[in-house]
Amino acid sequence: MKYICLIYEDETLVPSRPEEEMNEIMGAYFAFTNEVQAAGKHLGGEALMPTETATTVTIRDGNRVTTDGPFVETKEQLGGFYLLDCENLDEAIELASKIPSAKWGAIEVRPIMVFD
Repeated sequence: MKYICLIYEDETLVPSRPEEEMNEIMGAYFAFTNEVQAAGKHLGGEALMPTETATTVTIRDGNRVTTDGPFVETKEQLGGFYLLDCENLDEAIELASKIPSAKWGAIEVRPIMVFD
């Protein structure tokens, strides 16, 4: 079954991290990616640009409205995702717990809906 692991963290903390810490974090991400690729679990994933680059699109009364930035303000922002092929939710949770941002942010694990 396919699961998406949505990575949430406070993006305002990134600029304040020392370069050495950022290199360590990125190394941990590369190691995790290599692990799930080697296990045949990795179906995709990407890091996202900061929320300041986002555009939110809504339709109200038949009119398209665009707003710069995210639609809602939250403490943690969606920073990226992994799409994984897992046997079950337990395996997806096990792998999600290895995503580095789980240590300071949150990883939301959701099954992918299958349409027949």
